[in-house]
Amino acid sequence: LMVQEVIWRVQPEVIVETGVAHGGSSVFYASMLELLGRGRVISIDVEIRPHNRSALDEHPLRKRITLIEGSSTASETVDKVRSLIKPDEKVMVMLDSDHRKDHVLKELELYAPLVSPGSYMVVADGVMTELSDVLGAKPSFASDNPKVAVHEFLRQHAEFEIDSEPTRLGNTYWSDGYLRRIP
Repeated sequence: LMVQEVIWRVQPEVIVETGVAHGGSSVFYASMLELLGRGRVISIDVEIRPHNRSALDEHPLRKRITLIEGSSTASETVDKVRSLIKPDEKVMVMLDSDHRKDHVLKELELYAPLVSPGSYMVVADGVMTELSDVLGAKPSFASDNPKVAVHEFLRQHAEFEIDSEPTRLGNTYWSDGYLRRIP
């Protein structure tokens, strides 16, 4: 996973993650922070199912994970996230919830101010653009996806740039998804 290289390079103190699902990425990010010897993950999902919450509560790395149940784009959720981050902490953001363009664009706008200079906002599943014509895909994937949101966001935000280094191997679901905040 190239994201672990980015986490190791940035060494964030806080990773904000939208989209918990079963909690695997929350645990993965927490394990990376455990290796660094510090930090925590703030994981947000519109619905954290009881069995997933229970599994996370029993995990040895739970001490590094804060769960927030709510829409990632709701003002009260964003306010809660902001309240958990100290001004001097190095923050990285991972966006992997609702993959529709408008939702991702709103997340980009709301969470961009939290990203520390030199750190990243990583947008998952930009590959949807390339999959719009495969069997079983929705035709809307061609224009209603995270990658389209990223490019629209970047037209208004010169403080971010696409970093292609983490996708240098060419096989990625996160095409154009590593947005580095320019120091």
